[in-house]
Formats: sequence, structure tokens, C-alpha cells
Amino acid sequence: MTPTALRAVGLVPHRDRNTARELAHRAAGWLAEHGVEVRVPAPDAVGFEKFAVEASELGAGVDLVVSFGGDGTMLRAVDLAVVHGVPVLGVNAGQMGYLTEVEPAALDEALGRLVAGDYAVTERMVLQVTVDSNGPAAGKWWALNEAVLEKPHPGRLARLDVVINGSFFTSYAADGVIVATPTGSTAYSFSARGPIVSPRLRCMLLTPVSPHMLFDRSLVLDGDEELVLTVSGDRPVLLTLDGRELGELETGARAVCTGGPRPARIVTFGPRDFHQILKAKFGLPDR
Repeated sequence: MTPTALRAVGLVPHRDRNTARELAHRAAGWLAEHGVEVRVPAPDAVGFEKFAVEASELGAGVDLVVSFGGDGTMLRAVDLAVVHGVPVLGVNAGQMGYLTEVEPAALDEALGRLVAGDYAVTERMVLQVTVDSNGPAAGKWWALNEAVLEKPHPGRLARLDVVINGSFFTSYAADGVIVATPTGSTAYSFSARGPIVSPRLRCMLLTPVSPHMLFDRSLVLDGDEELVLTVSGDRPVLLTLDGRELGELETGARAVCTGGPRPARIVTFGPRDFHQILKAKFGLPDR
């Protein structure tokens, strides 16, 4: 994707983090002074009221979306932008900031480069999840990191039948099951002992969480394969996408997972060496 001159930019600040909101205020003023329209989703627009738009309208017609926070805020920004094909830049005002590109001290320089078109856009696979349910999670959804189907209450198991490409694979009895993208392989799936996967690949990871069964390994599937998870027990499971709880799935409800038809677009200011970023974020020694 070739960068274009900026006419409108969406800003997504962390709702409860002062540093993130201060950075977003600074960016909003800078962009407005340079003739760029600024939009902020209404739920996040306390103190940004003159820029507020409905969240569903944020990505329509903007050239770029900038998140201010940690990886959770970045995921929310991607969710608002991905259906419109709009690239997202992450400004780190969180802790790990694995997905973000810019540290706070470099914000002014980054804004200047954005306005000048001096940036690149990389693409990341997105997970598409189509839910057949009588509850609020019904519909089609997208996730940059993962979909999680898990027990909603402690002391109980989630029971899920798994079908891959139309053929029954197995039934899981576990605290939950994670379906992750390569980007999400360093998130919850990694915490559940799943593999780390280069974001250059297009694949899905199926990782059980505390399985009560002998088979406890992750599966790596092609991004164009179809993975169907059906609630088979007599208790519901909770569906969460990129940290957002969509609601409970009742017995017989299905979540159909596959690679999305369009990627998430992430702004960078130079080549990103995935393995060196991994090394830095996890504090790996040179020897």
C-alpha cells in the first residue's frame, strides 16, 4: 500500500490512561494545525468532544488511525479500521507495547513523517469468526490476535467439538480453546504454551488452555482452512475476541474460524525485524 497525503486521521486513546490521553491531545492539536481532520470514537472522546464520531464511522473516509495505549488499545483500533482497509499506527503508552511502533518521545517526529507520507504499511493476517448462536455473539467478527472460547465460571470445563475442513477432529474438555493468528502467537496462545510464529506466515493456531485430556498440543493450520468449534457440553462457553467479550455461546452454537479476506494494515517507519523485536521485548540475552 502506498502512503497518501493525510486528509483525515482517527485517534483511539486508552480510556483510563492519562499518559495516553495527553499524547492524543497533543497529536490532535498538531494535526488540526496542519489542516488534518481529526476524529475520535465517541466512547473514548471525553475531553475530545469536538472530534467525536460514532465508533462505527471512525474508519470510513480516514486515511489513518492512530492508537495511544498498549497492545489492547492497538487491537481496538485495528478492529475499528480493518473493515475499511485503513492502516493503523500504534503509539506506546502501555507496558509491553509489542504491536506498537512509536515511543512517546518520538511522537512529534512520527506525526511529521505521517503528514509527509514518509512511512510504510505492512499487512498482517486477520482471523474471521462467524458465529451461529441465539445470543449476542451471533454474526461475523474479526480479530488480529485471537478468538477464545472458555468456561465462563470457575470450577467447570468448556466442552467443544472440533471439525477441520468438514471432518471431525476431536472433542476438547478444557478451561478453554484459543484460535490465534501469527500476530497473536506471542499473546494468550504463547501463555498457554503455544508456538511463536512469524507474522509473515498465514496460518491459524489451535491451542487448548489447561486441557483435561491426554492431547494437549497446539495445532498449526493453514490460514485458508476451516475450523469449526461447536459447544457440545450442557454449559455455555464465553467467546472473547482480542480481549472483547462478545457473549456466551449456548449448547449447539458454532464458531467458524478461518483467515479473513482482508489483512490488517500496520504503519511502520522502517524495516521491522520480528526476531529482534521478540528478543528485545522478552529481554533475551546476546549469549
